[in-house]
Amino acid sequence: MKRNLLLISNSTNRGEEYLGWCRDMIRDFCNESGVKDVLFIPYAGVSMGYDNYETKVKSVFEGIGLNLHSIHREKDAVQAVRNAECIAVGGGNTFHLVYELYRNGIMEEISSRAKDGMAYMGWSAGSNVAGPSLKTTNDMPIIEPESFDCMNLVPFQINPHYTDFFDPKHGGETRDDRLNEFIKVNPQMWVAGIREATALRLKEGRLSLIGRNNKMKVFRYGQEPKEYSLEDDINFLMR
Repeated sequence: MKRNLLLISNSTNRGEEYLGWCRDMIRDFCNESGVKDVLFIPYAGVSMGYDNYETKVKSVFEGIGLNLHSIHREKDAVQAVRNAECIAVGGGNTFHLVYELYRNGIMEEISSRAKDGMAYMGWSAGSNVAGPSLKTTNDMPIIEPESFDCMNLVPFQINPHYTDFFDPKHGGETRDDRLNEFIKVNPQMWVAGIREATALRLKEGRLSLIGRNNKMKVFRYGQEPKEYSLEDDINFLMR
């Protein structure tokens, strides 16, 4: 398997700088991959706008010795993907991200390049779209994309920012309730709920949970959800 992936749950922990907790992880990923130039996909950044999003991420990447530029400045998005040595897909609204990936004709292009070994990293929405579909996003459908199908770089669904916190004052569904609805309708699918300050790393065909000492929760229809730590073997998810 050629795929070389870093799929991060979240960009920011409370009280920390933007991409602060995972900055070293990003640097190490790029160094291991021989990457210096990163093509950024800002399409999930609805509120801040693409120019501001690029500036925000660029300042972090420059601080760890990486060059970054955004695809929204390219005249030919497809050719930019074909020329990229690494792609970083930022977080924000997943529906808008997927809408723009299809509108610009690069959903399949990024998928093809990443399956052929191009380094791919994402955080939040950028990690969600690495799975088969966006159906386990936490976001509101503010726009209707061409399809819910995504890159299928991993064969399981990802739920970033996973939490099983329950507020007794809240009467609505919990995250577990919503993910259990998904697996009931899609009983053949695994769902990996990755908590804050963790990421999934796929390298040389091996999948691992990395980051701070926070467990991942995995869902499958007909089975009790199970927690996995940083030391556990999670490669069953790739089968």
